[in-house]
Amino acid sequence: MDVDLEAVLEAKKAQYKSIEVRKDVELQYDVGNLLATDLNPLDHHAMKSRRDEYLKGLARDNTQLLINKIWQLPVEKADGMILVELPTPSTVLPREKPIPKPKGLTAWETFAKAKGIKNRKRSRMVFDESGQEWKPRWGYKRVDDPKDKWMIEIPDRADPYEDYFEKQAEEKKEKIAKNEYKRLKNISRTQKGGRLKAPLPPPLTKDMSKYQLTHALGKAKEATASIGKFTKSLPDEPVPKRAKKTQVGPVAGDMAAERKKNLEILSSVTKRKEVVDAEKAANRHMAQEQRRCHVVSVGH
Repeated sequence: MDVDLEAVLEAKKAQYKSIEVRKDVELQYDVGNLLATDLNPLDHHAMKSRRDEYLKGLARDNTQLLINKIWQLPVEKADGMILVELPTPSTVLPREKPIPKPKGLTAWETFAKAKGIKNRKRSRMVFDESGQEWKPRWGYKRVDDPKDKWMIEIPDRADPYEDYFEKQAEEKKEKIAKNEYKRLKNISRTQKGGRLKAPLPPPLTKDMSKYQLTHALGKAKEATASIGKFTKSLPDEPVPKRAKKTQVGPVAGDMAAERKKNLEILSSVTKRKEVVDAEKAANRHMAQEQRRCHVVSVGH
């Protein structure tokens, strides 16, 4: 069986377009932004007769020209890949949002800067002498985890009947609350004008009332990115009372529904029946009769 190789090659070539594209007006390139601007006028006849095919071919040709421009840049190979370093972009693109302002220093950063204290990065893993193994300095399964201590040494001149496990838990809660308060203070310090939109809760003390604790807890829960939406509630935490929002109907809407609502209000006013408490009326009448009889007897 004879095979015409030239015909097969021509058929294969017909499936792929050439990488050489000719344009009457050369494109304007900004290779740094991978941008190519075509200033050639559109073919209005082709736009009307075969719009999609014409636009697809136009996009293909312009993309091919941009790729040809990229291949003219110096290339290098690394890890079996061909890389090219793009030049500096020439087109200035507008930002969606303004440039973020630098964050202000926290209280500790201000103090450390004034005293010349430099932060030293500590290693995350610490060797635990009791377990003879390396453990994280903080986090899950950290060293000196209170959960691993089944016995606590009672200090001298201390109450031996006090629950020191519960005392440690309370101290941990107070520490967390203080850290949260400090975090809010840092946010307040770095905000515009040095103030937050909402007042900060007072520092936690043992003499605080139930209302003050509830208020501080609510403010701490709302001081998150989700404004407390995903903050888990504590066990037996009271549900804060929120004012009911009055639902106001639209000013312009369904006239038939508005007419029906007004008629219902009018009918309820006109058909309202007087509610009489018979027992209360009888007692009042008897009291008046007794008072009148008493006055008459005194007069005689």
